[in-house]
Amino acid sequence: MNAQQGSYAAVNGLKMYYEIHGTGRPLVLIHGGGSTITSTFERIIPELAKTHRVIAVEMQAHGRTKDIDRPLSFEQDADDVAALLKQLNISKADFMGFSNGGTTSLQIAIRHPQLVNKLVLASAIYRRDGMQPGFFEGMQQATLSSMPQPLKEAFLKVNPDPIGLQAMFERDVARMIGFKDISDADIKTIQAPTLVINADAEVVRAEHAFSLSRLLAHARLAILPGGHGEYIGEAGAADKNSKLPALVIALIDIFLKE
Repeated sequence: MNAQQGSYAAVNGLKMYYEIHGTGRPLVLIHGGGSTITSTFERIIPELAKTHRVIAVEMQAHGRTKDIDRPLSFEQDADDVAALLKQLNISKADFMGFSNGGTTSLQIAIRHPQLVNKLVLASAIYRRDGMQPGFFEGMQQATLSSMPQPLKEAFLKVNPDPIGLQAMFERDVARMIGFKDISDADIKTIQAPTLVINADAEVVRAEHAFSLSRLLAHARLAILPGGHGEYIGEAGAADKNSKLPALVIALIDIFLKE
């Protein structure tokens, strides 16, 4: 995966890394927790970039975007992405967020609705009970050694800083432990057409994705077989040769063209 343009932008005190691939209508990609652009989206960016101007970002403390002295929150991440798009003179875009990036995408749609054309929410949560039982108890005990090895390797490949890796891990754990439900009322304010995607055997409950799709005013729902991120070929996916990412790319293309 070769970036057409890899750059940094000064955003709300952050030196944010982003890449631009392809041409066409803007599509912003927001990675998952503990992740980088590559570890979440490497498998699908080349295909998405054939029909879109893909803007992939790395959020505070993740990958090439260094941490700064402020708490991590989905609301702040949303504001950072909005500020980046303003710098890029993009007044409206499609957004795809995976896992934590999906929750950030929800916050973008709530806080900056004028920016959003369409949303693709992949394994996104808006309520604590959207996670499998025991998830938050497990977070209380989590250590860096329990972080998936492919995610650690992906971080160190683009930012060979073990202290930065530890900081990212601690930031993400603290954010998840402190996660507060997004209200149904806030979700219902989202008017953008939305594609909700989830797997049937992953950390985000398929029932939660169904509930989210029903709360949103204009949503379609796709439940796919497999684990967390397998349907987009995320770095931790067990089957490296799965054909599901090709199916998901086709679903996204059809949805964004509607």
